[in-house]
Amino acid sequence: MLIGFGALLIVWQLASILSGHNQALFPPPLLVGEALLEMIRSGSIFTHIQISFLRFFSGYLAAVILAIVLGLIVGQLPAIWRVLDPIVQVLRPVSPIAWSPFIVLWFGIGNMPAIVIIFIAAFFPVLLSTVSAVKKVDAMYLRIAANFEMTHTERMWKIIFPAAFPMIANGLHMAIGSAWIFLVAGEMIGAQSGLGFLIVDARNALSLDIVMACIIIIGILGLLLDQAIRLFEGWVARIWGGQAAIK
Repeated sequence: MLIGFGALLIVWQLASILSGHNQALFPPPLLVGEALLEMIRSGSIFTHIQISFLRFFSGYLAAVILAIVLGLIVGQLPAIWRVLDPIVQVLRPVSPIAWSPFIVLWFGIGNMPAIVIIFIAAFFPVLLSTVSAVKKVDAMYLRIAANFEMTHTERMWKIIFPAAFPMIANGLHMAIGSAWIFLVAGEMIGAQSGLGFLIVDARNALSLDIVMACIIIIGILGLLLDQAIRLFEGWVARIWGGQAAIK
């Protein structure tokens, strides 16, 4: 990993030198590093990161909870899913940013537009993975539930959910990447704080070293989120993988 980052810095520095652009237009690594250190020293960057994380997890967790509950229900009702599936397939490819004019009109400015955009970005991957996971639950598990005369609620939470969750976790992984990407775009719409706002504010001031520093921070935080969800997937595989669902 360190070798890869080192090679990237070298290529970046060479590109900055050979491009012939003014450093203000194509800031080299050293200039960006100075801007990053200044934001860290002032503490301003931590405030923006905290606000961005608050918006991110508000939208992401709301999407995950609703998508999993809805997916567990409709995944067991094929007739209803046949009606909903075409609607989902039409809405899913639409970029959350395409909804931004309506989102701003309906929710105003501030935190809500970013949260709603993150919600939309995370909702569909989790919903589709949950429905698919429920459909693939081994019929043997359901027969065991019937033999023990479990109620619908008991069957849902003791059999179907644990059996499906390893596959649902893959949807959570895809959703967290998608939601993090659209966090920045969401914060560029009507927000007055956060990493996305900081990029727009620095761009308007032609402080491209700060823009690049923010891009690096977003990338690093995205990498940390990706690693965290990978650890979570590993934990899920250990707890609920294999035959765990029938215990």
